[in-house]
Amino acid sequence: MTSNKKKTNTKNRPGKKRNQEKITFPTNLLNLIGRFLAEEERKILKKIKNLKEEDPFANQDRTSNNASPDTDAEEQFGHMKNTAIRNQLRRRLIQVRRALAKVRIGQYGICEKCEKLIDTDRLMIYPETTICIKCLKKKEKGKK
Repeated sequence: MTSNKKKTNTKNRPGKKRNQEKITFPTNLLNLIGRFLAEEERKILKKIKNLKEEDPFANQDRTSNNASPDTDAEEQFGHMKNTAIRNQLRRRLIQVRRALAKVRIGQYGICEKCEKLIDTDRLMIYPETTICIKCLKKKEKGKK
């Protein structure tokens, strides 16, 4: 993998050396990743819209034709399932938009915790990730 090196001034960050070299992904690769993430964003927004339309509670006629209790239970279950899926998609949308912002400012693929490059295998599987696997393990270990 080819990388671009940038010098960053870390004067205001305690514990960091001044003019530490920072490795980033090449611009042409960032552009490809940006297009991929933008397409993911579009797909997620479309799924959320479709789920809103499929929500049993979105049907205006549902209150007038609820004769049996099993119909009501089915609608309740459908609504809860629909809401859970939409909430998951909204969280993913936030992650994708954060990754897109990082692409735009040229910081995509850099761990938010340790500021090292995130492994490309991890980025291929989970392109919206913002922390490396080492920092993720530390974070999970701290939760226990």
